[in-house]
Amino acid sequence: MKLQILTLSLILGVMSAHGRAIRASTDPVKDEAPITAKDQEHWAFQPLPKKAEGSLDAFIEAQLTEAGLKRSPQAPAETLIRRITFDLTGLPPVPEQVAAFKIAFQKAPQQALEALMDDLLASPQYGEHWAQWWLDMARFAETDGFEHDRERSRAWQYRDWVVEALNKDQPFDDFVRQQIAGDLLPQGEAVATGFLFSGPDMPDLNNQDERRHVLLNEITTTVGSVFLGLTIGCAQCHDHAYDPLSQADFYRLRAFFSRAVLTKSDRPLGPSVREYTERVPASVVYVRGDFRRPGPAIDPGFPRIGGGLNQPAQDRTDLAHWITRPDNALFLRTMANRLWQQHFGRPLAPTPGDLGVQSEVPTHPALLNWLAAELPRQGWSLKKMHKLILMSATYQQTTQPAAMNEEAVNLYAAMPRRRLTGEMLRDAMLRVTGQLNLKAGGPGVHLPLPKEISGTLLKKQAAVTEDLTEQKRRSLYIFARRNARQPIFDLFDRPDALASCSRREQSTTAPQALLMMNSEFTQSMAFSLAQQAQERHGSDTPSLITWIAQRCFARRATAAEQSLGESFIQAQIPRAGSFQEALADYCLAVLNANEFVYID
Repeated sequence: MKLQILTLSLILGVMSAHGRAIRASTDPVKDEAPITAKDQEHWAFQPLPKKAEGSLDAFIEAQLTEAGLKRSPQAPAETLIRRITFDLTGLPPVPEQVAAFKIAFQKAPQQALEALMDDLLASPQYGEHWAQWWLDMARFAETDGFEHDRERSRAWQYRDWVVEALNKDQPFDDFVRQQIAGDLLPQGEAVATGFLFSGPDMPDLNNQDERRHVLLNEITTTVGSVFLGLTIGCAQCHDHAYDPLSQADFYRLRAFFSRAVLTKSDRPLGPSVREYTERVPASVVYVRGDFRRPGPAIDPGFPRIGGGLNQPAQDRTDLAHWITRPDNALFLRTMANRLWQQHFGRPLAPTPGDLGVQSEVPTHPALLNWLAAELPRQGWSLKKMHKLILMSATYQQTTQPAAMNEEAVNLYAAMPRRRLTGEMLRDAMLRVTGQLNLKAGGPGVHLPLPKEISGTLLKKQAAVTEDLTEQKRRSLYIFARRNARQPIFDLFDRPDALASCSRREQSTTAPQALLMMNSEFTQSMAFSLAQQAQERHGSDTPSLITWIAQRCFARRATAAEQSLGESFIQAQIPRAGSFQEALADYCLAVLNANEFVYID
């Protein structure tokens, strides 16, 4: 009897916990369930309100008032310049910038803040910092991954395109369109379509049909996640268990990319897409996702729940234009949610890679809708959106005290404190020691790896860029290998680039502290900081401590810090062996301080 029930369930489709039928029939197109009114009730599938009036602060204030809470006061000038500079460039401010800003802020706070933001948004470092945000989602790396992890000699060209596009404030709708169909659009940029081929690949796979199948599924999954905030990849084998996404929906979307992927044995894919016109297999639905079981033919089409019903579609240009329509609520909510996340450390909708039925309701739904509608209203300018957020009183608050309750935290009664990423930590240490090489673009720089990692690589893979000044370039330009990441990036939660990452994990582990105290890199940074401090102030301990605090914390040392620092250095001299070594130990402690590692 149990066997009969199991067989019947496989034939008719299994009901998910949410009540949707998980269909896995031999004809997923013919058996496709229609989109119902109930399917469209979910908050993320609703059209954006036609009138989204208000302001960022007004939406936050309304919920604070309802909860009987008040916004925190504005942060002091030193805190704001450090926060804003890190936020827009990924780097700390230098003391000269801080001093000039403090003077301007005392005279006219709003004008000083605007001028600071305009200068930072116009700097080349803006695009370099924000590129990493996008490259995480693009699953960018300069190797294939898997067993051989072969290098992609021209992958860096896509990375450089992203930096350039962000720096020139390319309208965001066009920024997205280029990455989907830059090779087909009039005056398009083919290198931008490196987005599609940035994922892992196995060129030496014995069965190239299987390789092509896996690549197309991976591209489709990534496009659905990045641009629509949907886990459409869950519909490769059967209808989605929770969301109104059928298996046919998945393969319709996949059909847009069918002519762009035609593999050859042991040949890597190029850094940009090309359209094949001959010997391209027909687009079909694969029964239960098995590449050996081609099912009915299928034409390109948009996901129906995203408003794609009865809309004609032929190639990737149609897809690119459909995704970036100014009324595509899924696309706009997804991007606005991620933009907020980057500035505040957490998104308004808690699962930025999945806005589907399983997602939690946004903490501030009206604010999310307003931000989503504001992006096209601002001419699709990311820089204007940054400034809109950073000029708000909500963003400029002091950070939350430890005693603040969870409700106040969730309602933004204070600015969340954020930890630097591994890339930002490395760049910050190079910056405060005056060693950061701001050279832009070009092939990735190969840094030395610890023996326990380099010993697992082939000899060529363990090669190091010999030029020491090249080794001190921004972390964005460090060679991005899937199978062997730099320890500081790995331990501080850099994604592995095997799949799109819309939100990095933030772990707290003992190895992070051990690396920050004991690694050769942090030790050398501390020694360099001490050496530069001595070159300027000799053995004048109070002046040394003041100079180091200004470099590392963007403020003067307090009286308590001065006293504690002097006591530490004097006590450390007999242990370290010299004043310079003791000062280096003090610098190491500063680089490990919460105030250096976190943004207030």
